[in-house]
Amino acid sequence: MERRSALATIGAMSLGMAAPKLAKGERLAEPYKIKKQSLKTDILVIGGGTAGVVAAIQAGRAGRKTILVENGSQLGGVTTTGGVAYPGIFFAWGQQVIGGIGWEMVQEAVALNDDTLPNFTVPHGRQHWTHQVRLNGPLYAMLIEEKCLEAGVDLRFYETPTQISFQKNSWVVQTMGKGTQTEITCNQLIDCTGNAYAASIAGFNVLREVETQPGTLMFALGGYDFQSLDLPLIQSRYNEELKKGDMVKTEFYNIVALLRSAGDNVQHIKGADSTTSETHTIANIKGRTSLLKMLRFLRTLPGLEKTRLIDMQPETAVRETYRIDGHYKITQEDYVTGKHFDDAVSYSYYPIDLHDEKGVIPNQLNPGVVPTIPIRALVPKGSKNFLVAGRCLSSDRLANSALRVQASCMGMGQAAGAAAALASKLGKSPLEVPLADLRQLLEAHGGIFPTKNRKG
Repeated sequence: MERRSALATIGAMSLGMAAPKLAKGERLAEPYKIKKQSLKTDILVIGGGTAGVVAAIQAGRAGRKTILVENGSQLGGVTTTGGVAYPGIFFAWGQQVIGGIGWEMVQEAVALNDDTLPNFTVPHGRQHWTHQVRLNGPLYAMLIEEKCLEAGVDLRFYETPTQISFQKNSWVVQTMGKGTQTEITCNQLIDCTGNAYAASIAGFNVLREVETQPGTLMFALGGYDFQSLDLPLIQSRYNEELKKGDMVKTEFYNIVALLRSAGDNVQHIKGADSTTSETHTIANIKGRTSLLKMLRFLRTLPGLEKTRLIDMQPETAVRETYRIDGHYKITQEDYVTGKHFDDAVSYSYYPIDLHDEKGVIPNQLNPGVVPTIPIRALVPKGSKNFLVAGRCLSSDRLANSALRVQASCMGMGQAAGAAAALASKLGKSPLEVPLADLRQLLEAHGGIFPTKNRKG
């Protein structure tokens, strides 16, 4: 009897659970099911950072159906989410060398925020950062999103590729997102992930250093008057903390520079890696832990008792992960001598800029030198209908330390978008696209195509 009674009770409870009382305006919904769908497009761009945005806009403006997949919540990558909102360098030796869509967006962002551009006619000397363009990062994120939509680009945030395969002359990409599982079939694929993620899971070889450059968590401090600080005392107290092991010198190498700039690009996080969710999590935690420790220390110092954190980016910006093994690998020698490649599709201009545990001492280019980027460096060996753009292009470490900057990524992003659009239209692979056609398309959209007789 006890067993029957228990079963009856359980049955009654089950019936009660099946018909709960609902409040006014409330309804009982079935468990959410993953939405599965299949999409087809001409061009698929994976990664909505500096290069990916420009590549997608160029492909869209060229009349090709384009999808842009981004695993974050906004476009712009290191410029927006990373907080390095000062792209450069667009001018070399008094002449503009990178223009087009990237420059268009930068100019509009400057105008919309009532900012001013640097005077590019004044040589920057060893202070190359004076030719970088300061932007309002959140404003820029909105503006470039608008540009993508105007170009007809289908934006898909919060999605990550899980599998990529080449089938019947098309790329088939499986993505997973919030409540979505999508199969995207495209004719041309552009990897703008910054870490060659798409190229790697598609089966192509990648390059990497044993030890990578440190990352940086961008932030801003306030609540103190720098001019009234006792800097020798502060430096002495900081040295004591370093000796005790309570602070790590490689994370904040110069405390005076930190206070003078009130944050910004002053922190180094060793081994910062954005390749996987696990490594990126570690990089972000290390960045925030380091900053919190420094903030607490600063507030123990005379004149800094009211120091406060005004702003902090959501992610630690990463400088270096994986690069593709392309048809051509740009070397440091190529870069510093300004080698002109017969298949050059974009310029780059920036000093060799390798960061290490002691900071960075840029190696400036000699007067008149303007490096070029061959399209072969944007195509993985053994690939078809596949391009990359951004810092994961095929290059050695020192060349990459200069090639990775934002203006250069914009230039190669536009070149990749144009090459993919033409390849799709002509039924060819990117390396088969006539350079004359590529130049014509790029210049029609404001791009600057490298020439041997460049004046400057």
